[in-house]
Amino acid sequence: MKSLTTALALIAPVHAGLRFPCSTLTFQRLDPVVQPDTIPTAHLHHIVGGNAFNVTMTGDVGARGTCTTCQMSEDFSNYWTAVLYFKHPTNGSYHRVPVVPVQPLLGGSQGASGGLTVYYTQYDLSRDNLKQQPIKAFPPGFRMTVGSPTSSNKPHVGLRYQCLQGQNRGAEMPDFPTKACTGGIFTTHHFPACWDGKNLDSPDHQSHMYNTISQDGFVNAGACPATHPVRVPQVAFETVWDTTKFNSMWTAGAPNPFVWSFEGTQGYGTHADYMFGWKGDALQRAMDKSECFYDGCGSITKQPMATANKCAIRDMVNEVTDGWLAELPGMAKMASTKVARELHV
Repeated sequence: MKSLTTALALIAPVHAGLRFPCSTLTFQRLDPVVQPDTIPTAHLHHIVGGNAFNVTMTGDVGARGTCTTCQMSEDFSNYWTAVLYFKHPTNGSYHRVPVVPVQPLLGGSQGASGGLTVYYTQYDLSRDNLKQQPIKAFPPGFRMTVGSPTSSNKPHVGLRYQCLQGQNRGAEMPDFPTKACTGGIFTTHHFPACWDGKNLDSPDHQSHMYNTISQDGFVNAGACPATHPVRVPQVAFETVWDTTKFNSMWTAGAPNPFVWSFEGTQGYGTHADYMFGWKGDALQRAMDKSECFYDGCGSITKQPMATANKCAIRDMVNEVTDGWLAELPGMAKMASTKVARELHV
């Protein structure tokens, strides 16, 4: 008869991949992937990760970083999304929605400041399947995006919203919730996991990748095609936007009052950017580990979030992005440019 310990080991949950928090690094109108060499860019982003983040970023980002807001101390990558704003239904003013850490945070990671949770999975959250599907880490200089602010159609699976009711996340949806959420709005961005193996980027920042994700959740992406044969880690971000302070201003039955920082009133424009910046072979070491969930299986050193929270960069745009604003950051300039073009025509 098998011992109780052995029996428990057989039914104990097995986890695969990495899951860790990154505190907020900055809110700025910068985007070194889509609008390099441009300051400021069109709309505001919420940015986490290494302090090498800048207007333009090329080469080995990880080698240049000296601190990171991520718990994994060797991860100097940068992760960013658009910023959520509340648009007042009466006077039309805007207020930035605060970001709070995803809860619960595992592995002694309490203490994150805002930010988001990052995942790198090899297969799904319970298996790594490394014998059949080895994972190649991204090379220095790699970057990619998912989603688009100009999208007017429902986003592909993996780009989702959830209406938090307490700690209950609720169903995954392709658009903003249609009612007030007592725990905030939870957003998820899953990136493709198939790479062409050649290009660090592409003109649209997506064509060098291929999406085979066919269903929501942390499930394995389908087999990679011959055009994009290299299986890379499945990267995902989770963000919690604390919309609760605005619930009293959202009249029941009224349209959704939340907008993205590009004046996106529909959730279809949700998007995210990723720039690889792990030190040396740190990510490859983690991806080569079996049953490696969250703690790096001893291959990566975790730093206290109190240390991560000290990492910062300078404000390169110098504009007000919080408090009640008459216009979204950058929108007044965009409107003036549009009028000038119309007058020129």
